[in-house]
Amino acid sequence: MKKISRRQFLGQASCATVGSTAFLSTLLNLKLANSAAAQTVTNDEEDYKALICLFLAGGNDSYNMLVPSSGEAYNEYAAIRGTLAHAQNSILPIQPATTDGRTFGLHPGMPEVQALFDSGELAMLANVGTLVEPTDLAGFQNGSSKLPLGLFSHSDQIAHWQTSLPDQRSAVGWAGRMADLLKESSNNSKVSMNISLSGNNVFQTGRNVISFSVSSNPNADLGINQYGETDSFLGAIKTNTIDSLMAANYHNLLETAYADSVKDSIEANELVEAALSTAPEIQAQFSENNVASAFSMIAKLISVRKQLGMQRQTFFVLFGGWDHHDAVIESQSAMLPIVSSALSELNVALKEIGVNDQVTTFTASDFGRTLTSNGDGTDHAWAGNHMVMGGAVQGKMIYGDYPPLYEGNPYDTGRGRLIPTLSVDEYFAELALWFGLSQTEVHEIFPNLGKFYSGSSKPVGFMA
Repeated sequence: MKKISRRQFLGQASCATVGSTAFLSTLLNLKLANSAAAQTVTNDEEDYKALICLFLAGGNDSYNMLVPSSGEAYNEYAAIRGTLAHAQNSILPIQPATTDGRTFGLHPGMPEVQALFDSGELAMLANVGTLVEPTDLAGFQNGSSKLPLGLFSHSDQIAHWQTSLPDQRSAVGWAGRMADLLKESSNNSKVSMNISLSGNNVFQTGRNVISFSVSSNPNADLGINQYGETDSFLGAIKTNTIDSLMAANYHNLLETAYADSVKDSIEANELVEAALSTAPEIQAQFSENNVASAFSMIAKLISVRKQLGMQRQTFFVLFGGWDHHDAVIESQSAMLPIVSSALSELNVALKEIGVNDQVTTFTASDFGRTLTSNGDGTDHAWAGNHMVMGGAVQGKMIYGDYPPLYEGNPYDTGRGRLIPTLSVDEYFAELALWFGLSQTEVHEIFPNLGKFYSGSSKPVGFMA
């Protein structure tokens, strides 16, 4: 019989004897250390706040989501978008509380967002993107402005949106840095402040903490497949094997950390499962799609925040498939209604739970897309438009500078690839300040922020 080392046994046991997708993903959903306490977060259990990030992966063509709806501005939009332009009479009108004289509307498939905007529960942010420093067209063209690494690249721009570090490549996200900084708003140390409904992500990964992943499927096992099922033969083998691995004494530091991490993860899963078993039934109805299902699970998790002792939480939901190099009209007509209805359903559920003023949902995406068509779709660009929803949002407003859309405008680097006029640092710093960070802490989390924001007022103004 071939002998194997303990390290080989550990690797084979984890990947074969007790191997499953749930097991491997669980190992990455570990809270490895407690973080330092931030003075801005109290121990008052009523002092609860949560951020929900809806990431539209692939690059949403958001200049067909928020659209000029009349006059010369609409004519410019129709001219540059060509066959991709919405018919003027199909655009859903919105009524911003203040305006520069232009009128705006939304994609025809977003009536729920239209209602949320007009009721003051949702705001739009215009022309947002990754910036290393304030940049104009001259600086872009002559090379005098520092630009984000990998501009127009999916992988780089996804990372920059999730890290808010556009001048470097980092595996640490800004929600992860907040979790490192803030005391884990929890009476137990096993459940991370950062919970993902879409697996592991950079956004929620810190230096000392990473996200805790759960499935949006209510019937999914949160933990290791069949662990604890001692009434079945295979379950008993898996349970005994894992318990033995965790109980063993190891000389190697990594082996010890590995075993401790598995133990912590199992305990965290047990805590979450126990809390969810006591969750009150939420009457709000959710549609049958992945985004709505994820939002439904988030609502359930928020409803048991006190059982878990949580004061601060972030949630991450990824909705992929937005890289519309072709069929952009048909694709958005199918996908934007999913976003619109899911946001409305989440809003209803959070009101039912009584936390609508304490939860803010925001969108992010790789980048915007070219205003000009490539025939049937659009290509990678830069700035785009986004949505923020919640009871603490100063809604019924379009924040930032919505640019003119004619070809060759002062922000057009070519083909309607627009230079951002609002940085992701300003966008996210506003959320972080509302979340409870101090000015000093926010500048620590977002090191480029000082290039855009002096700290004398709110970075953008969309949060109460």
